[in-house]
Amino acid sequence: MYPSSGIDPSNFVTSFNVAFYFIVVIAVIFIVGLTALMLYFVIRYNSKRNKVPTQIESNTPLEITWTVIPIILALAMFHYGWVGWKPLNKPPENAMPVTAVARMWKFNFQYANGKESPDLVVPVNTPVKIDLVSIDVNHSLFIPAFRIKSDIIPGRKKMMWFLPQRTGKYDLYCAEYCGLQHSSMNATVQVLSEKEFNDWYAQATTTAKIGGEKPGSEGLAIIQKNGCTACHSTDGSKIVGPSFKNLFGNKVTVIRDGKTVTITADEDYIRKSIYEPNADIVQGYPKGLMQSYEGTVTADDIAKIIEYLKTLNGK
Repeated sequence: MYPSSGIDPSNFVTSFNVAFYFIVVIAVIFIVGLTALMLYFVIRYNSKRNKVPTQIESNTPLEITWTVIPIILALAMFHYGWVGWKPLNKPPENAMPVTAVARMWKFNFQYANGKESPDLVVPVNTPVKIDLVSIDVNHSLFIPAFRIKSDIIPGRKKMMWFLPQRTGKYDLYCAEYCGLQHSSMNATVQVLSEKEFNDWYAQATTTAKIGGEKPGSEGLAIIQKNGCTACHSTDGSKIVGPSFKNLFGNKVTVIRDGKTVTITADEDYIRKSIYEPNADIVQGYPKGLMQSYEGTVTADDIAKIIEYLKTLNGK
């Protein structure tokens, strides 16, 4: 489905490595040189050897040297950085498209055939173009192994691309502080052989049923797919948002329009909490952390979620 590009993976990362090593080498030279020079002056011109300090007013050659050399080095760093950055704006025409949807605090990767995955699954030696979408706050997708990182800004069209170097699993992080559970917003990049990827890509795209045919299993799958369990526990423990345990059908005290009211967590309450999460804030929890899922979670999805919530009562 996505044949190998024929691009040499080593060529793709060469420009990044050159910029990185150049800056590291310059930094090491400066820190070693300046430290050695500092120690020399401390020993050579200490108070015991120079009881009367000497005032040096100016040294034109020295001033020119420490002005010109840093300028040349800064320009060289800019050059190597530019050489590495410029190709990132021009993905190959045959790059495989993937959409990365970021939300607090989970990534979801969507493919052209409708398949979705919590991890980024790609074929080896095939360029991958990632369209970056955030539905709540600023995030940043960072894959250290492939030398790429880009902020994901709500409402702004952004893109990144890379060429997988070899098969295996690699770390993927959110590198922008995005809230209380930022440190748990990570995933993996799974680089498969061309055949393994095509087999995976051709598999059914329907949402997996957690726990087989157990009641509410489809609702649980939808909750997990949308990252709801990052904020809402199912065992009664308090995290970012109220727990799902013993929620449905019970009384809930909420803040509505600045007033404290007690309501029943029925179908309408669940639907409103998903589509208008800041209308009724459960007492004791912060406002503004959850974004609307209208357009993402369908009415049928909500019905399945409600069926799952009912299974958590009385446990």
